[in-house]
Amino acid sequence: MRDTVRAPEPDPRHTPGGPPPGAAPPHPGAVGPGPGTGAPGAGAGLSGAAPGTAPASAATGRLGEAGPVDTLAFVESPVQFLNVLEWAYTSALHPATRRPPGTAGAAPGGGGSGGPGSEGSGAAGSMSAESGPGAPDSASSASSGLPASLPGRPGSHGTGTGTGPGHGTGTGSAGAPAVPPMTVVVLPPVDPMTRGQLRRVAELARDEGHTVQWAEARGGAAPLKTVGALARPLRRASRVVIGDPFSRYVQLLLTLTTAPEVVVVDDGTATMEFVQQLARGERLTRWHRSGSGGPGAALFAPVSRRARSRLTPSGSRRVEIFSSMPVEKAVAELGVTAGVNDFAWTRARFGPPRLTGGTDLVGTSLVETGVVDLDRYLQAVRSLARTHGATRYFAHRRESTEKLHRVTEETGMEIVRPDLPLELVARRGPIGRTILSFPSTVVHTLPLALAGTPVQVAVCDIDPAWLTDSASPRAQGFLSGVTTTAPAVTRLPHTR
Repeated sequence: MRDTVRAPEPDPRHTPGGPPPGAAPPHPGAVGPGPGTGAPGAGAGLSGAAPGTAPASAATGRLGEAGPVDTLAFVESPVQFLNVLEWAYTSALHPATRRPPGTAGAAPGGGGSGGPGSEGSGAAGSMSAESGPGAPDSASSASSGLPASLPGRPGSHGTGTGTGPGHGTGTGSAGAPAVPPMTVVVLPPVDPMTRGQLRRVAELARDEGHTVQWAEARGGAAPLKTVGALARPLRRASRVVIGDPFSRYVQLLLTLTTAPEVVVVDDGTATMEFVQQLARGERLTRWHRSGSGGPGAALFAPVSRRARSRLTPSGSRRVEIFSSMPVEKAVAELGVTAGVNDFAWTRARFGPPRLTGGTDLVGTSLVETGVVDLDRYLQAVRSLARTHGATRYFAHRRESTEKLHRVTEETGMEIVRPDLPLELVARRGPIGRTILSFPSTVVHTLPLALAGTPVQVAVCDIDPAWLTDSASPRAQGFLSGVTTTAPAVTRLPHTR
């Protein structure tokens, strides 16, 4: 395979002389047939700064230096990060529905001085503000605002004025909500594809006025340092937003907060399983995991139980699940507030996309997680490509290079490694008029992100014969549920 870089599609909202929204190649890691390899996820910074450098308007800050933290968000994946931005945008559209218990008339994001945009604390070396995509992991603290020429950005144009929490009075874009700033702490995993996507979404977050802190949280003494750095901000936060309630790291952090409001945003289809387990009072376990979790799970059980209590509403704590999944009924029965993620921010900031007229196939990491047999999966991919004329394969960030080599060798499809979540990639374009997928998050999210376009999303069910011997007994039922609850997709028969 070889890596190629595509030029960005022109954005119809781009003001001449100013940078386009999210100025970056839509698919900076497209991999086609042929020898050689390349580094996925590389590309110019979204703010226009050279890779590895901070934007000219960068500001610095550490968690906890001044004032109370209002909204503190933790993300470990690009999808979680995107959904945190969607939540913040929707919160600004409907502020009255998002007040912590015991508050009256307080806008989301709090008020007064020392808003989260100027917050920061942490042990030296354990946390910093990322300086942009392509920056070294030890990048110095930096954050930046978006140039005023970008339509849709509060303060970019129009005459409306509003009071931002902790930021005085500012000018608002006509028709665009003034999104309250928050502090987003990125807890990156070790794989380079995920880290690259997280850096790119971090740039978008800074463009929205949020502070982003990059916390190296894996390996050696890093976890202890990071938890120590976050303890004080967690105690002072009035709202905590998380993206993965199954994460032991996040569960540990939840035990350190007494925030009156906790928000859970989607981490893909896992939200459906989380809601069901919460309703049944079960131990939080990922759907594809088998067994009891071993001695480690038993030792961690007290922490997990306490974290689960933080995810249960009470007279002094409001819990919201902000989701694009069909969980409203189950959430209501729990007394949890249901927030609907319809990807309003994505649609407001990007697109509509240019359509290629062809068919794209979205890959899955079900092989890598041990759920689906590799040879059966490749057979299904060959059949879909042949039957529907698919020419591009959008790789999941966790798919192995070896598997992608086989996909391109056996089908001739071009392998595209997106450096942003697929919802953003599709909305920015170019994208096929038909998108094929196996059961996954995108069968729920892409129809929302692409609302108003003629793009059709079709899903191919997982044949039970494709499952590995080690797959969880819950796997087939869970995957089937992902498909049957997706209202805006076409279901395809099993491939042979």
